[in-house]
Amino acid sequence: MFVKEFIDYLLLEKKYSVHTVTAYRRDLLSYIDFCEKEYDEKDISRSNYAQIRSWIVNLVDEGVSNRSINRKVSSLKSYYKFLLKTGQIDKTPLAKHSALKVSKKLQIPFSNTEVDTVLSALLGGEDFKSVRDRLIVELFYATGMRRIELVNLKISNIDLLGKQVKVLGKRNKERYIPLIPSIISTIKKYLELRSEVVVGSEIPFLLLTEKGVKIYETLVYRIINGYFSKASSKVKKSPHILRHSFATHLLNEGANLNAVKELLGHSSLASTEVYTHHSVAQLSKVHKESHPRNKK
Repeated sequence: MFVKEFIDYLLLEKKYSVHTVTAYRRDLLSYIDFCEKEYDEKDISRSNYAQIRSWIVNLVDEGVSNRSINRKVSSLKSYYKFLLKTGQIDKTPLAKHSALKVSKKLQIPFSNTEVDTVLSALLGGEDFKSVRDRLIVELFYATGMRRIELVNLKISNIDLLGKQVKVLGKRNKERYIPLIPSIISTIKKYLELRSEVVVGSEIPFLLLTEKGVKIYETLVYRIINGYFSKASSKVKKSPHILRHSFATHLLNEGANLNAVKELLGHSSLASTEVYTHHSVAQLSKVHKESHPRNKK
């Protein structure tokens, strides 16, 4: 059924991250499992649209969100495109498929005050954990990097002299982000404390646990959620919302949309434009408060 060949193609030719490829593989296995149970058929390269449609209906009945279903079908669509490209099939069964409608959820960023409150609360701590946590918050807010990018950040990626950080993004795409003075100061303090945690150990990654091992994604989430739960009443308090705040606050201060796109590591401007509604709201507020006709 060429699933292994497809996975190798994603890893070796498309250069997708292991995390992304794992998601693709999981989606394909989900469909294979369905076809085996419903149609006694494991070779999904021979599927037709009626079978795929039946799978989609089954996912809906199970309560899977439209967004998740679209992602699963997208994985399947990529698989059939690969089969087309390699001459294994003549046409894809998903050629005329339309994605399910997804309601756009408004991602509400943290306010400047909320971010300042968290950073101020972390200022007092001089121990390894406090300085590390402050650095994590500052890195998200000052660079807008993704959680997985922060976790995989290496000491060699930090250029204190050049005042920049090299980030390895999706599909191994590199980008350089400037470092502001305050974060450089925090990095220097953190590196001093880090050297005491990893005595005699060669670990290339910048951010470590208190036990001296590479930090992990769930811990990063808990750190951000924990500190911002004390400063914000917003429903979502995650690393992604802090990245979202980075972009929104830049745009609110007049940053160019294309520049923000590059800083975030987006491949298309459309991905960055989701942040502009907050800027429009800010402009609307300024317009309302400043326009002479609004004061009458």
